[in-house]
Amino acid sequence: MPLLCCVKSSRPNMFLPYFNMQELARATNNFSPNSIIHVGGFGPIYKAELSNGSTVALKYLDSNAFGGFREFRAEMETLGKLRHPNLVKLLGHCMTDSCRFLVYEFIENGSLHEWLHGQVSHQIAFSWKTRIKIVKGVADALEYLHGLERPVIHRDIKAGHVLLDSDFEAHLADFGLARMLEPSETHLSTYMDAGSLWYRPPEYLFDRATWATLKGDVYSFGILMLEIASGKPPSSMDIHPSFRLRLPQCARKLVAQNMHMDLVDSRISRQELKEPNVKEYLMIALSCLMYDPNKRPKMSKVVELLNELPM
Repeated sequence: MPLLCCVKSSRPNMFLPYFNMQELARATNNFSPNSIIHVGGFGPIYKAELSNGSTVALKYLDSNAFGGFREFRAEMETLGKLRHPNLVKLLGHCMTDSCRFLVYEFIENGSLHEWLHGQVSHQIAFSWKTRIKIVKGVADALEYLHGLERPVIHRDIKAGHVLLDSDFEAHLADFGLARMLEPSETHLSTYMDAGSLWYRPPEYLFDRATWATLKGDVYSFGILMLEIASGKPPSSMDIHPSFRLRLPQCARKLVAQNMHMDLVDSRISRQELKEPNVKEYLMIALSCLMYDPNKRPKMSKVVELLNELPM
């Protein structure tokens, strides 16, 4: 990214607060590489210290990158209008002729993906209780999104888009692919693949559907549930020695053969696990993974079932 991108700023008539480019440059030490905390598909994300003392996350979106402007608009039009304890807060924006920035609240503990699969995963393993807490937080966020007067389809649920605060509460982020439905709509047309490959529902992958629905989010959430329980990424073929299968297929086999405990991350102490609770958890996940979208539960039902699980 060029330093300061451009001097001239354009300030659109938007309801979100506008951040001055010079302030953001100062807050990141002129967008120093040392301030980068993550690099996404459209550019880096910076940790920034504002002049009022607050810490924020600054997401750069390259205007020249394919989809960069679309992602900027999507985040502004969806996340900018939403407030829920389990959604990351979009605080404002900044635009120049060649650069676009989104300013978010800073979430201290980073992404769930890093805790499950990154360097930190070798140091600290989540307890089962913490994993259930995270799952319930994401479920609550999706229930809120799907229950709005104009429901929001996230379309990119994955561990990398779940941020964890200092209390390990989950905050769903990255609304660049999100779309709002009209109250009378059950789906929306789309002309591009949405979301990460291993989280996509079968109707997107195999049926080549050119539409997106709320039930697509439900499927992705089911994959996330299995990933959190097993500690394995959805793409892994190394989940169980008896089956060379990926996560959803392996989970179905193990549950069907009453071997559900074999799916649980080996880093979790078996003393804190109760087999009936683990099986019920996996049954909820598998209900989200039904091939027929019409047979998947609504997120409101998923939340109801999860709330019956002991922490």
